[in-house]
Amino acid sequence: MSSFRVELRSVDGGPTAVASSGPHSVLTDRPASAGGRGLGFNGGQLLYAAIAGCFSNDLFREASTLGLQLTRVNVTVDGDFPARGEPSQPITVDVELAGDAPEERLRALVELVDGIAEIPNSIRGTTPVALGSVNLIGNDSEGNRS
Repeated sequence: MSSFRVELRSVDGGPTAVASSGPHSVLTDRPASAGGRGLGFNGGQLLYAAIAGCFSNDLFREASTLGLQLTRVNVTVDGDFPARGEPSQPITVDVELAGDAPEERLRALVELVDGIAEIPNSIRGTTPVALGSVNLIGNDSEGNRS
């Protein structure tokens, strides 16, 4: 039995559905122009959201392990699906990160997470996932913003 289980149930016999895992849920759908109602994420958006969420969660997890406090994390994931049945084109992950450490330590944190984030690592065998831009706001050794 897996540690994670997601169940998806369609609503009213159409493509709109509720995906749930424990107490959490999210709507999935197709765009209205493709026969859905446009009420929720499509599969590609969910995949990219999973990458962004994993990256963000891992930044906080590893920062805590390293004794760093993060004050802002913004992760943007870009990619595209070129044709029906084709895997995603290369995915880019952009990170904006602010914390109580010098930029060198924040950069090292981002690079660490890029290497260990489980969701991106789960799909890298099929689709390249590359770290894109990184915008850092840290403190110098005297606590001043750099």
